[in-house]
Amino acid sequence: MDKKVKRYFQLKQKQKEIDQELTELRGEILEHCEGQGVSELETEKYRVRIVHQERKEYDDTKLYESLGDPEVWRLLSRPDSSKIASLIKLNVLNEEKLKDTYAVKNISQLQVDKK
Repeated sequence: MDKKVKRYFQLKQKQKEIDQELTELRGEILEHCEGQGVSELETEKYRVRIVHQERKEYDDTKLYESLGDPEVWRLLSRPDSSKIASLIKLNVLNEEKLKDTYAVKNISQLQVDKK
């Protein structure tokens, strides 16, 4: 068992190092593309695309206050953007009522494919 725990620890350390390097490379690639003013880039062997998304980050207190109905809060249990979007589509929640309960965060996703 000691060998398995040791190996697990080693792999977790490698994973941290890899995640850190991925974060640095991602930042450099995004910075390069933004500097060039492009959202797609092709190298000899790879295709890079940057996909921009908006995510809503809800404030628990403001969201709870805007709902009015504790039963709806129980449905959510925590601010989950996909659940909230579903409840808006079902007309359980009014989007206008929720407008001050979240901040919009712009996210850039990096996609790299081999040609």
